[in-house]
This record gives sequence, C-alpha cells and structure tokens, in this order.
Amino acid sequence: MSHASGRHFLQIPGPTNVPDRVLRAINRPTIDHRGPEFAVLGREILSEIRTIFKTAHPVIVYPASGSGAWEASLVNTLSPGDRVLMCETGHFAVLWQQIAARLGLEAEVLPTDWRHGADPDAVEAALRDDSAHAIKAVCIVHNETSTGVASRIGELRQAIDRAQHPALFIVDTISSLASIDYRMDEWGVDVTVAGSQKGLMLPPGLAFNAVSDKALAASRNARLPKSYWSWDDMLAANKSGFFPYTPATNLLYGLRESIRMLLAEGLERVFARHRRHAEATRLAVAAWGLEVLCANPDEHSSSLTAVLMPEGHDADRFRAVVLEAFDMSLGTGLGRLAGKIFRIGHLGSFNDLMLAGTLAGVEMGLARAKVPHERGGVAAALDHLAK
Repeated sequence: MSHASGRHFLQIPGPTNVPDRVLRAINRPTIDHRGPEFAVLGREILSEIRTIFKTAHPVIVYPASGSGAWEASLVNTLSPGDRVLMCETGHFAVLWQQIAARLGLEAEVLPTDWRHGADPDAVEAALRDDSAHAIKAVCIVHNETSTGVASRIGELRQAIDRAQHPALFIVDTISSLASIDYRMDEWGVDVTVAGSQKGLMLPPGLAFNAVSDKALAASRNARLPKSYWSWDDMLAANKSGFFPYTPATNLLYGLRESIRMLLAEGLERVFARHRRHAEATRLAVAAWGLEVLCANPDEHSSSLTAVLMPEGHDADRFRAVVLEAFDMSLGTGLGRLAGKIFRIGHLGSFNDLMLAGTLAGVEMGLARAKVPHERGGVAAALDHLAK
C-alpha cells in the first residue's frame, strides 16, 4: 500500500480518536496489580468514574467490550425464563436481544421503524398490561449507534413510574456516556451499561456496569449462571482498590486520564460541545439536500449523524470513495440499513476544525462519487460554528 500523508480521519461513531494525553498515559510500564501503587490507582478511578455516570452507586469495571457489559447486566439481575421488555430501536438493540435469548430469557420486543427511539407510551402500555409483574426488567439503548437516534430516558422512567411497575430499568449508554447528558440517579436507572471506546476517549477493552441498590438486591436472588461477570466478586475486591482477576492495567491508566480531562472541561460543556457539533452536521446534511435518518428532532443524537443515501446510490460505495480519496473512515449501515446510510461520528476528542475537515471530506466525496447533492454543506456548518 502507498503511504498516505497526514493523519487518518477516523469518523466512525466508535472507536473514536484517542487523545495524545490518553495515549501517553497508557504508554507506561505495567505495575503489580496486587501492589499498593495499583490500589491507589484503583480507588481513584472507582471513585471518580461515578461522576461521569452521575451516580452515587458503585461502578464495576470489566476487561471486556460493551457486549460483556450487556451480558453482565442481565446475568447479575435475572433468572432463567424471566421476561424482559426490550425496544428494537436499531441494530445494537437487536444484538442485545439476541444475548438475552441465548441466556434463556424471554424478550418481549417493542418494534420501531429504526428512525425513532423507544416510545414511552408503548412502554407504559406494555407494563400496564403486565398486571402479574412477570416482566422483570426494561432494557433500553439510550443512543442507538446504528441509527443516530437517542431515546428519551427521563421520559421512559416516568412511563415506568406511571405504570407503577417494579421492573428494573437497564440502560445501554455505550455511545452516549460522556457525550450526551445522562443522569443515572436522577432518572432512576438501575443498571447502566457502558464501554470505553466512545465518549470516554479510550481504545476498546473496558466495559462498565453502574448498579443501584435495587439492582444489587435483585442480584442476590438472580439464578442465571455467572462467574467472570459476578458483581459480588468485583465489589468485594474493589473495596480496597483491587480486582478479583488481572485487570487491564494500562487501559486503567488511560481511564484515569480521560476522567481528568472530562472533569476539567466540565460535563455540561462536554455535552454542549457535542450538541453544537451535531447541530452543525445536520445543517450541512440539509444544505446538501440529503436526509438525516432520525425522524424526531427531540431524539437527534449528539454522538453521530446517520445520513440516508439518495435512491439508487450505495452508501458503502460512497464510503469506499471517501476512504480511498481522502483517507477518512465513515460508519457503515448495519442490519436493515446496510448500503442505505452512512454515519458521521462526531464524539469524544473532537473540535471545530476536525468537524470542518470531516464535513469537507464528505462534501468532496459526494461530488467524486457522483451522488446527487447541492453544494454548501460545509459553509452552512461553518456559519453555525462561527456563531
């Protein structure tokens, strides 16, 4: 392969660009994970990470991907044959449903057109119909990475409360944590699922379960098999800053640095920055004469924007043109959206000039791939950013 000068633009919605500060933090000698220096690191991380989740409850950190966090959330709280209410908001919601089925759970699925988030009214109706309280958990993907649609978690909590249903509330924040406003305790979430490779600005490899008192109580009676994912073992070791098995030490160095960066910027500023970049991106899409996949403005994602291709044009061919011509990776369409959309990631360690370059690459790519569009998307975004 020929050498491409300059820096590759990684504009998929995760894994995201890893900041130099985090890379330098990871690039340290590994220490004894049973020694006193590691205990200091562990206690600091396990305390400060709660701020990112906006919770006073424990946050459990696994060496795993987000899929592991999905499984951990289920096996620690549920028993074989339990019913769970899940909303099919996109490809990753489907994958979570598949894990539930493989674990022997009965998933009751509320469908969507993949252009809308979870419907609070539909959730409330399903829970009201469950007068026997057979449904043990409601599982929602906060920000569906495959569609760029963010479900309204606060409103879903209100729907559960209106139904007066005792089900656990389990929320996937893999592509929303540290990018989109999320309030675990205020919104009454019982288990928050997260991963390291998106808003936390780390490489893949860390998975998280933040757990409420209600979830911990449920775990005492949960009968799904578990060993590696056991909350009990993790929480017991975490009290002194340690882990029950070998942790991803160098990724934890990076996590400590990313937490420091997020808190130094301030979470509200982080969320505002993501909103601003998302708004600029949608203005660019509109100026090109293209359509954003998300149909409800109240559910627009701040982490990414999914863009529909014009009829007769293949999104993957367009992405290939952009990669070859401009060394920029855009997100592919997944599941039923394969070939129909491309996704622009604008989350994590990201600023105005990076967004301008990203949108310039998209606009040049549309022209090179002969995709019907209007010029001026970049200019529309820059006008917004200049304000």
